[in-house]
Amino acid sequence: MKLSAPKNVTFYVALVLGVLGLLGYLVQLPFITGAAFWLVFLGFLVLVASVVLPDL
Repeated sequence: MKLSAPKNVTFYVALVLGVLGLLGYLVQLPFITGAAFWLVFLGFLVLVASVVLPDL
C-alpha cells in the first residue's frame, strides 16, 4: 500500500474537527460538548482517509 501526503484543505478540515472536539471536551459548549468524541474521531478518520486515498 502506497501512502500519500494529504492535501492542505483536507489536512485543515481534519485539524478543525479535531480542535473543535478537543475544545468541546475541555470547555462546556452546548452544541459541541455532546459530540466531542465524534468530532475528534471524524477528524482522525478524514486524516487517515486522505493519507490512504491518493486524490483526497
